[in-house]
Amino acid sequence: MIMNILMVLTSHDKLGDTGLKTGFWLEEFAAPFYAFKDKGYAITLASPLGGQPPLDPKSDEVDFQTASTHRFAKDAESQALLANTQVLNTIKADDYDAVFYPGGHGPLWDLAEDKDSIALIEAFHQSGKTLGLVCHSPAALLHTKGVDGKPLVAGKQVTGFSNSEEDAVQLTDIVPFLVEDMLQQQGGTYVKGDDWASFIVTDGNLITGQNPASSDAVAHAMMAQLNR
Repeated sequence: MIMNILMVLTSHDKLGDTGLKTGFWLEEFAAPFYAFKDKGYAITLASPLGGQPPLDPKSDEVDFQTASTHRFAKDAESQALLANTQVLNTIKADDYDAVFYPGGHGPLWDLAEDKDSIALIEAFHQSGKTLGLVCHSPAALLHTKGVDGKPLVAGKQVTGFSNSEEDAVQLTDIVPFLVEDMLQQQGGTYVKGDDWASFIVTDGNLITGQNPASSDAVAHAMMAQLNR
């Protein structure tokens, strides 16, 4: 049986009032995408507005390239798939076995507040399906609730982009909120590894990764859970 994976990307491209662009972070899309693809999983891409999601231009710079981003740059078929993401409000959780959210700063603005994304995460969680979120995408958990009406992350171990990492990229005063602070405010037990090193946390069906380097590990942890 082929597993169906949904990947939800941001549609937001403005970095606050800076006049700079943001969006999704390339490595955090490409690494999990190929991890799933190479294992024969069926992948559906979606975003709030559908179509081509905005790429954070910084993530396309030479310093941030990896084997998976180089592979994507030569992969016309996958580029075409990304250019035609489905509109999020047409997606039904029942059709998928798991959902993965790549980060980048974009999700802090749109996915954190998007009612379709919130409903989708809650539906996945309530049916015990695997959820994977990495770096800034745990922002999408801001308003999500569990069946008990409490914040979905309450009482759970979680990670995401750390305050010290946000400080290092000098965006602490630009972002609408800090992922680390938000997860704690929602009752989560925030844990972290070293800045920029791969670090993931699994708590039940919720798998979170700290930063771009963690995205491949989140995808593999998701597949390990799905293969049980």
